[in-house]
Amino acid sequence: MVDFKSGYSNVNGLRMYYEIYGTGKPLVLIHGGGSTMHSTFENIIPELAKHRQIIAMDLQAHGRTNDRNADLSFEQDANDVAALCKNLAITKADFLGFSNGGQTTIELALRHPELINKIIIASAFYKPNAVAPQFWEGFNHATLNKLPQVLKDAYLKVTDNNEAGLLNMFNKDVQRMKTFKGWTDEQMKLIKAPALIINGNLDVGSVEHAVEMYRLIPDCEMAIFPGGHGDYLGSLETLVNGKWPAFNAIHLVEAFLDK
Repeated sequence: MVDFKSGYSNVNGLRMYYEIYGTGKPLVLIHGGGSTMHSTFENIIPELAKHRQIIAMDLQAHGRTNDRNADLSFEQDANDVAALCKNLAITKADFLGFSNGGQTTIELALRHPELINKIIIASAFYKPNAVAPQFWEGFNHATLNKLPQVLKDAYLKVTDNNEAGLLNMFNKDVQRMKTFKGWTDEQMKLIKAPALIINGNLDVGSVEHAVEMYRLIPDCEMAIFPGGHGDYLGSLETLVNGKWPAFNAIHLVEAFLDK
């Protein structure tokens, strides 16, 4: 049984919920939009925590963390994650961000490079044309029933069935993506941390875009897994019958971080 603790931290006006598993070098996990730390990472946390300390949090308006009277932004999420690390006396860590969490990780690498050892950007894209136009058009008529049921259930489970909070989270996530501008090639070239790009061959962002990101970040590796948006991490919304693929990213993540 690995060490475990949880709590709330005062972060830039939020009461941010976090959990810490295991001991050793810290690895911070940043979940995707519409998700909680558990819906994105509950399958991979027990494996990674065998060898290092895992820190996960629910971001603004997600899961057990409350909201602030402001739109969501990757800049603010990055500042919030950095502030949480400071509150937990974590001066340097590795970071794994999935989907929107990957975009937060990009912002972290640009805003708070002193905090970062290595980064893993999983199933994320840095510019709008990484995905088909239909993806962006979908946000113009997005409704809560488009959110996968497993993500709704994950939110409601940890918030005492807070339906209003669920709708608020969804609306704020949609609004953030409707205004997504991304980053320039020049900004991506400024990322100094050793990076690993992971994508599925059937992911939201194209394989070609993943390769482009890999070529822009100066110290970068990449891997393409079979499948869609996060099944290689065991993210709940992607799994078929709840089953995590045997061919997954655990050993790749550990090997990259341990080099």
